[in-house]
Amino acid sequence: MSEHEVTATVDGATETATVEARRLLVHALREDWGYTQPTVGCESGKCGACTVEMDGEIVKSCCVLAVQADGSEITTVGGIEGAPEGLTAVDDDAPESDGEFGPVQRSFHEEHGLQCGYCTPGMVLRSRDLLADNPDPDREEIRAGLKGNVCRCTGYENVVDAVEAAAAKLEPIETDSGAAPEAEGNGSTTDGGGD
Repeated sequence: MSEHEVTATVDGATETATVEARRLLVHALREDWGYTQPTVGCESGKCGACTVEMDGEIVKSCCVLAVQADGSEITTVGGIEGAPEGLTAVDDDAPESDGEFGPVQRSFHEEHGLQCGYCTPGMVLRSRDLLADNPDPDREEIRAGLKGNVCRCTGYENVVDAVEAAAAKLEPIETDSGAAPEAEGNGSTTDGGGD
């Protein structure tokens, strides 16, 4: 099997590893670089537990080869801070960038949007992407936006409650003209197959 050197920026740190061509990004993140937040679930793109952001896109890291991530900027749930792109927190009771949870993570905690925690990293990243695209989703839009991320514990009600609560803590950033900018996300994902 051929090996390749892969270098990526993960949560702001430059990481390098020599990997087999067939090595999945989720395994490089966890085993080569020590980022355990993306969890290994189905390894077929069905559950979303391994969700990360790669070059601004939400991807399931079990569907991306590590060599495909060479030169990429990757963000795990451990590397996110504050509000999703294009939004600002209206809830100033909690710090934004001193290592504390941002509005989405706080809402998952406050609304009990997790139980075992296995799906939480993927759910939080997917929720942030959803809110960047649609800062004021209704419950059906939240459910549709989370499609492809599976939670086997909560029945999704608390997850939907958490995203709804996070949306209430956020507002679009106004531009110099006074208008809110278009949502930053583009709605595209690399899901690798299943929903």
